[in-house]
Amino acid sequence: MRPIESRRYFLAALAGGAAGLIGAPMLMTRRSFAEEPPPETTTIRLAWATNICNAPQYIAQELLRAEGFTDVKYVKMPGGNQLQAMVRGEVDVTMLYSPSAVVAVDSGSPITMLTGVHVGCNVTFAREGIRSIRDLKGKKVGGTGGPFNYLLASMASYVGLDPRKDIEWVTGPSTKELFIEGKLDAFLALPPDPQELRARKVGHEIVNSSLDRPWSQLFCCVLAGSRDFVRKNPTATKRAMRAILKTTDFCASDPAGAARQVVDGGFTPNYEYALQMLTEASYNKWREYDPEDSIRFYSLRLHEAGLIKSIPNKIISEGTNWRFLKELKREV
Repeated sequence: MRPIESRRYFLAALAGGAAGLIGAPMLMTRRSFAEEPPPETTTIRLAWATNICNAPQYIAQELLRAEGFTDVKYVKMPGGNQLQAMVRGEVDVTMLYSPSAVVAVDSGSPITMLTGVHVGCNVTFAREGIRSIRDLKGKKVGGTGGPFNYLLASMASYVGLDPRKDIEWVTGPSTKELFIEGKLDAFLALPPDPQELRARKVGHEIVNSSLDRPWSQLFCCVLAGSRDFVRKNPTATKRAMRAILKTTDFCASDPAGAARQVVDGGFTPNYEYALQMLTEASYNKWREYDPEDSIRFYSLRLHEAGLIKSIPNKIISEGTNWRFLKELKREV
């Protein structure tokens, strides 16, 4: 399907309330939409990184325009660090990994978590002889982001390991290659890396967050906004959230169509990898699960491990705003 044909299909499906997509709730959205003031700003900046699990924000362009944003910008992240781009004031709204967002709030970064988006996009791979997270004690483990991979550190803390002492962390952009070369014992893979490692038959899976509890019941990714943007632009924030949550529904109901959108938009080249990820991850939980439960869980694990100073209630009070989500759950 060519890009313009794919885009027309996507918009037609949304406008027509295609079966399994948005359907009747679209009428409720239109009624609330008419009663809202226009967005305080018509420009919105989102991150463009390598994480294909960010599909809802990548394919929300047309719906963002329908919400009144005439200038929708995607800021390319060569290193993939959406969080630092938001802290620097380069991005207004973006999806973030929940544990990393918790650490950012603890360190004083001016971000506000707004809603959970999806569950289950990461997979931990390991070498032979390693069957569980507990077996990572004393092992070399690859991850990205700071001195620890905070998601995997949360897993280690959950099973009783001290991620500061019990694991030898190796970070940086080349950790996947080090794991492939056999120089690491384990590697936490984020899309599209799980799909590539499976295709190349490298290692075996010891944790799949789409399937394994408690991770399959927690939002691995949240939508967050710059604190300043959210404070100054409440209507724009809500409208942007509505567009992205609609495309989250689209990812859940039509992963093949969503994968085609991601590829046609130039966000990733591999359709099969995108389809595999969208099929496995749960994009249908944002109404059902409470994101505060996920943030509380990760905050507690990271606090127990000594990786953050703040208790969960402080993280939630200073770094979240669920008001817009509660309104949208009633409307959409």
